[in-house]
Amino acid sequence: MRSFVLAVMLAILSAGSVAGQIDSPIPEDLSPDERRRIQVFRQSSASVVYITSIALRRSFFSMDLFQIPQGTGSGFVWDTRGHIVTNYHVIEGGNTFIVALADQSEWEAEVIGVAPDKDLAVLRIKAAAHQLHPLERGSSSRLAVGQQVLALGNPFGLDHTLTAGVVSALGRELRSPGGRVIRDVIQTDAAINPGNSGGPLLDSRGRLIGVNSAIYSPSGGSAGIGFAVPVDTVARLIPQLIQHGRPIQPGIGVSLLPDHITSRLGLEGVVLYEIVRDGPAHRAGLEGLRTSRSGRIIAGDRIVAVDGEPVRSGDDLMHLFENAGVGSRVTLQVIGEGQERQVALTLVALTPAAGR
Repeated sequence: MRSFVLAVMLAILSAGSVAGQIDSPIPEDLSPDERRRIQVFRQSSASVVYITSIALRRSFFSMDLFQIPQGTGSGFVWDTRGHIVTNYHVIEGGNTFIVALADQSEWEAEVIGVAPDKDLAVLRIKAAAHQLHPLERGSSSRLAVGQQVLALGNPFGLDHTLTAGVVSALGRELRSPGGRVIRDVIQTDAAINPGNSGGPLLDSRGRLIGVNSAIYSPSGGSAGIGFAVPVDTVARLIPQLIQHGRPIQPGIGVSLLPDHITSRLGLEGVVLYEIVRDGPAHRAGLEGLRTSRSGRIIAGDRIVAVDGEPVRSGDDLMHLFENAGVGSRVTLQVIGEGQERQVALTLVALTPAAGR
């Protein structure tokens, strides 16, 4: 509670300094790199928001509702319809959310959609379009190690803070709040501290390339190793969260044998456990586990690759299906009854209970 109050006090004390940071003239004797960073900060600050998460709890004795601060974080404007993007862990556990824009106006926000497996969430506020300034989006697929990046956010409740660094590594993996691995994560040495979560990671031209999500730190402060969800993943998922409230998972209509059992059996790939009737896998003739008349369990098919990319776990399979997308035609490399074959089928949108 004390840290939350401190963050709020710092935010209030720093609020008056934002306009001065943006409106003051840029000194003439700065290097081109410095001037560019200042310009990026000024043009992007209006897109960054401050998010406060509050949980509602009922008193055991009086049955009255009371508010418990859950924490704070950052986010950014996605479009002029009021959609705000942040990390899922910033809003996790909260019931009420307050979004403060760069103009210091505060808005109660509703949760539109969440993707815990990618640590992403979308809120919506009812601000006027002229108050909302979306960021230009870049591409994370064209990033290079060593290129300059800028991280914006509200660390420790301090409004509109900029840190600069470089892309330290690409293709990292990060465990999400939902338990799955987030692939192709960007590693940066730009300082990311508590409160930066959910804020944008920008390239040197001010284009969005990632969402700041986590740090590696034994002490809890920045240790020069930060991680961001890549913008290509963000751009694919956010429209789904806005439209459906959840990610749309592509699949073929199967459930899988748990990875640890497959590994214990010494089998390669993923073992099909059950096949959803009339799904793509069923229509393609794939078979799951079955029982013989004597009660012996007979292994069915195993998927060992998708479009030539090896599959070693259920998470690998979901990742490859997600990259392909609903409606895409994929070729599975399948092993069954000692024989290997290729099976082509089309990915469909799965319901939450329809497996993979």
